[in-house]
Amino acid sequence: MTSGRPLALVVEDSADQSDLLRRYLDREGFDVFAAVDAESAIAAFPTITPVVAVIDLLLPGITGEECARLVQERYPDCFLIVSSVLDVADYPDADAALPKPIVGADLRRLLREVPR
Repeated sequence: MTSGRPLALVVEDSADQSDLLRRYLDREGFDVFAAVDAESAIAAFPTITPVVAVIDLLLPGITGEECARLVQERYPDCFLIVSSVLDVADYPDADAALPKPIVGADLRRLLREVPR
């Protein structure tokens, strides 16, 4: 059963940040699949088809950078947003960067580029 809304994948180990992203994405018209680590996100690949992914770079286990690469391989049309407290110059290639602390207006601006 689907809602007909596009799906956003959030990979974020901080519950507060994950909840914040979920609220922002829901307001922008997305259903959200949230994973606390890259392993959980990867395990869900057979059952999800995200149009946008927001991935924290500092994750336990498999790194956010590796998770982002795997998302790009599996979903080449997915709009990839990487997020981190790291300097933006250290971010891997992605469609967009969302430095922390996350600001709703910044995410909204990035989501305008996501095909729905």
